[in-house]
Amino acid sequence: MKEKKVKVEEKKVQPKSDKPNIFKRIGKKLKEVFSEIKKVSWPDKSKVIKQTSVVIGVVLCFMVVLLLIDLGLGELLKLLTSTIA
Repeated sequence: MKEKKVKVEEKKVQPKSDKPNIFKRIGKKLKEVFSEIKKVSWPDKSKVIKQTSVVIGVVLCFMVVLLLIDLGLGELLKLLTSTIA
């Protein structure tokens, strides 16, 4: 008789990870973030207001320039389409 060879499947045991669970890692990261935020030197109120007004002014200037370009190109398109049609 023929002997049947039976393959024995070995279970591969993965070693347990040394990392702490997800909640402990999140808590540790949040502690690090808050400790870094405490080290930040925040600007005073007057400086924040001044810089914010500069940003708003620049945005408004760009908005006006883009509005004028848009209106000009719109009128040019109307002119081109009215002469063709």
